[in-house]
Amino acid sequence: MTAVIIRPEQAGDEREIHALHVDAFGGQAEALLVEELRTADDVVLSLVAERNGAILGHILFSRLYVREGEDAFPGVALAPLAVHAEHRHEGIGTALMDDAHLRLQAEGERLSVVLGEPAYYGRAGYTHERAAGFESAYQGEALQALAWGEAPRTGRLDYAPAFVSLS
Repeated sequence: MTAVIIRPEQAGDEREIHALHVDAFGGQAEALLVEELRTADDVVLSLVAERNGAILGHILFSRLYVREGEDAFPGVALAPLAVHAEHRHEGIGTALMDDAHLRLQAEGERLSVVLGEPAYYGRAGYTHERAAGFESAYQGEALQALAWGEAPRTGRLDYAPAFVSLS
């Protein structure tokens, strides 16, 4: 196995990213979510993992707000993360998360939220305990958060409008 190159999504990657999400999730929902987030300019960070010119993984973070009264704290929502079925268990998803987290921290982000498998995302530091105080339509064990520094522990999570179509 050769290493992957992790880089920001570029113009021209859209078709391959779309196909990757359809393959990884067995349907169009996540692929369409990515397209809607791009169109609405709600993408904070989008990275791909590439090997020999082929995109094997993709991760996207969109803007999310934690609202408490009139206050709105900016955070990011990790969704979706996909790895090509033939290349799972090679560490590509973890590499994408690790690289993305470093980039987000460097840009001053302090809170990331994910809805996903606790055992998987827990390896990257996400916990339900950190997200338990948030009010969300997605509240439950799969709602997890990761903070880098001071960030709210309570408040209503407002996702980008594109997430409404997933409900």
